[in-house]
Amino acid sequence: MIIIADGGSTKCDWILLNDKGEVIMKTRTKGLNPAVFKPHVLKERIEDSEDLKANLDKIERVDFYGAGCGTPSPRQNLKNILQDFFGSAEVNVEEDMMAAAYAATTDPGIVCILGTGSNSCYFDGKNVHMEVESLGYVLMDEASGNYFGKRLIRDYYYKFMGDDMSREFSRRYDLNADSIKHNVYKEENPNTYLASFAEFIFTAEERNGYFYKLIYEGMEKFIERRVMCYREAQSVPIHFIGSIAFFSEDIIRDVAKRYHLEIGNIIRRPIDGLIEHYRNNVIPDLTNY
Repeated sequence: MIIIADGGSTKCDWILLNDKGEVIMKTRTKGLNPAVFKPHVLKERIEDSEDLKANLDKIERVDFYGAGCGTPSPRQNLKNILQDFFGSAEVNVEEDMMAAAYAATTDPGIVCILGTGSNSCYFDGKNVHMEVESLGYVLMDEASGNYFGKRLIRDYYYKFMGDDMSREFSRRYDLNADSIKHNVYKEENPNTYLASFAEFIFTAEERNGYFYKLIYEGMEKFIERRVMCYREAQSVPIHFIGSIAFFSEDIIRDVAKRYHLEIGNIIRRPIDGLIEHYRNNVIPDLTNY
């Protein structure tokens, strides 16, 4: 059997498939971003899963697609941890952009991830091509959950929010300066912490002018820097993966009109599309081999 995983900084979805492509097990662990979390944290989060441990003897191959796996060192660190846990199984680790591309389309297009972090690639139908290497949540990640979280905190402290919104924001979150600085500068996963504030935008009863402007500006920056950098941008569909994209579809389409872009699929969770890719392309090849 083969297990596929789609991992980010906040969560990781695992799906166990048999040789007919049937789902035998679904489970979720905490995030497994090797560029953010130390090896002992990654190890603990995997070993804490009773579902994974219960199926170890059935798993022959592990295909892990994750945030933070785009550069050799963190990718190898995570692969070593997975190899130790899954024993004799074949272990493959790829960046999350590949899973996003497989989930979004089988044809050429630009694929964008907007979740806790953000990224983009050009998918030629077989391989992904990155025009700009991601430097992570501190320097990049436009229009991601952590980008919007940072914006909200800054706007609150600079008093750019209206009074009613500021009161509601402070009611829902601990905005004490010492608490924020501790979580950002002392704790191990500041990107996930910052992204948690973005929920304030996307769970509001209505999208007021402040929220619309906030999202619009973020999407504008993302498209200018992470979509228009591809020469194919205006000739292929632009697909989006992730919860931030899913809840911002109307604004993404508004911004795209300015740049004469064709919006393709907008998918909240890539794991379902990834399952179909394996059923149609991977498992038949393994079975026929």
